[in-house]
Amino acid sequence: MKISDQNLEEEAEINRLPVDLLARIFLIHTELTLVSGVCKKWREAMKVCISSKKSIKFAGFKMNDQSTAFVVRHAYSLKELDISFHWEISDDGLCQISLESCITNLTSISLWGITRIGDRGVVPLMIRAKSLEHLNVGGTFISDDTLYAVADNCPHLKSLVLWSCYRVTEKGVEYVIRKCRKLEWVNAWGTKLPFTFSAAFRTLYPSLRINQGGFLLHI
Repeated sequence: MKISDQNLEEEAEINRLPVDLLARIFLIHTELTLVSGVCKKWREAMKVCISSKKSIKFAGFKMNDQSTAFVVRHAYSLKELDISFHWEISDDGLCQISLESCITNLTSISLWGITRIGDRGVVPLMIRAKSLEHLNVGGTFISDDTLYAVADNCPHLKSLVLWSCYRVTEKGVEYVIRKCRKLEWVNAWGTKLPFTFSAAFRTLYPSLRINQGGFLLHI
């Protein structure tokens, strides 16, 4: 199909926009990964846009391991990362993400409902998430190995969602509670923890809430 002179002129006009102005436009765009594929200048503008974001939630985006790693790699100011319910993301993608510089500054990570991930991807992420305060791994296939990594590397943890993580045990959750002294809330609904578990810690940690039933509070 022949491109009209008018279309070429319109394309030239938008390409004259400076990168920082394009970045401001892309801040309200819902398909940043598509934007990056238009041309080199747009790709650079998208990087500028992402670099200023403190919170990224991928709801409504079509993401995979490669596109997620690309976004996180350029999100230098990132504090909160939510990639919930993106079933295309695997342990390989999390391993890539765990190497990025912003991970050590993240205060909140939500991996809620990603059924393709388990210890192989989550453990490396937790080892580097030294500033983490809120973690949601509900609906994933993690085990106590992930909880050990959380306890040993995330001393600032305040809330932990383990909704339907049936592979975690009493031993792993107890280890997190004893080591993460700032922990305020654990959602263990749908796990195999005994119903007496929360009562056993009520005296030792009166400010800690352990939810073993009811609705999930998404973080």
